[in-house]
Amino acid sequence: MKKIFSFFLLSLMTSLFFAQSDNYKSMADRFQSDYNSGNYDAIYNSFSAEMKTALPLEDTKQFLSGLKLQLGKIESKEFVTMEQTYAVYKTKFEKAVFAVNISLDQQNRINGLFVKPYEEKNKADGNNKTVNALHGFPKSISDAVFSSAKDFPDNTQISIAFIQNGKTQFYGITKQNDTVKSIKNQNKVFEIGSVTKAFTVTVLASLVQDKKISLNDNINSYFSFPFKDKIKLNFQSLANHTSGLPRLPDNLDLSNESNPYKNYGKKEIEDYLKNNLKLESNSSTKYEYSNLGAGLLGYTLGLSQKTTFQQLLQKRIFDRYNMKDSFTSSENLKDKLVSGINANGEKIPNWDFDVLFGGGGILSTAEDLSKFIEAQFNIKNAELALTRKPTFTINDKMKIGLGWHILKNKNSNEFLWHNGGTAGYSSSLAFNAENKNAVIILSNVSAFNPKMENIDNLCFELMDLTNKK
Repeated sequence: MKKIFSFFLLSLMTSLFFAQSDNYKSMADRFQSDYNSGNYDAIYNSFSAEMKTALPLEDTKQFLSGLKLQLGKIESKEFVTMEQTYAVYKTKFEKAVFAVNISLDQQNRINGLFVKPYEEKNKADGNNKTVNALHGFPKSISDAVFSSAKDFPDNTQISIAFIQNGKTQFYGITKQNDTVKSIKNQNKVFEIGSVTKAFTVTVLASLVQDKKISLNDNINSYFSFPFKDKIKLNFQSLANHTSGLPRLPDNLDLSNESNPYKNYGKKEIEDYLKNNLKLESNSSTKYEYSNLGAGLLGYTLGLSQKTTFQQLLQKRIFDRYNMKDSFTSSENLKDKLVSGINANGEKIPNWDFDVLFGGGGILSTAEDLSKFIEAQFNIKNAELALTRKPTFTINDKMKIGLGWHILKNKNSNEFLWHNGGTAGYSSSLAFNAENKNAVIILSNVSAFNPKMENIDNLCFELMDLTNKK
């Protein structure tokens, strides 16, 4: 599930054929050189015909530039093994270690490329010496949390709100010196990443309820110039990821890799809409998750009310729901802020956002988010009810409302969910408004940690526990 919502991931394995290791070494060396130099055309030209059809040039460029944005350049690589028909390389990027898997056809052209977090095959299972010191937790919660957290690095913190039948309990953990122990951190601030999108669409819903805009209104009228190719975009399509916009704009400057969104402002978004705008798919007929779309939505909402989106967010969400520890910047938070860490447990800088803030810029606490979720249980709250209403069916197990993903659990009961990931944090949030059950998880686990899926898995496991009396 996490792959759907992380900033990048590619999994494309077409027909695979075995080739000699020397051919793989040569291709892996070329890939590293071309990737580091930004020569993405050369990588595309090394693809087989089938691979080019499956991943056209513009898609290849977008994937590789997104990869570099998130991980940086390749510093070194090490051949690990041949897995039947593809070679596995342990690849050290500037920001994390990933596995780059490459397959070649009989003409020694790339016909399979798979990039994912690297895990040591022969490593002992987890940190067997890690101690579970969560003695004050209920056993079921202690077991679930420890199982998920034991493989994270020292300096990890996780903050949990567990809401069952409308009653909230907070659980906080930290890992220090190979010991997972409890800590009171429900008022500590974390980046929430893409969970921000749930708040962006709530601002949208509040304006709709106040009859200031309509979901089907095109956003074009709030800009003083025509969009490229006269493309029309409406509010709902941006909110439910059916606009056809790509995941990221192709004029996003990748040079500031430690803070990629900071300098993407008014000039850049206007230039994109005027000159670079291109839809990936036919609008309203296909779900295409887009950070660009959510960021553009927030920015346009600000324009529509002649203010900034951040000010709308403060007035219409944070103030209304008494979220006093939710912020639009990490500046001046001091000890309130839990530092983000990379996969090795080292502190890294926070991200800053300009016009794309609506895609992932909020910082908040488990306690503040619990206030927002408890408000979802109020059936008279029309704006929140609007965000939960299905607007598009993705498949038989997933629909989308306005921002929220509507999933089915193993008993086919529906609940709403969103997660988030940045370079230093991961989050996951699920709730059932009818049963008044919810789980909120904030952490400083990097989205590039090989075990980052444990955050979502823990959220779903604890959500199952809320259904038990």
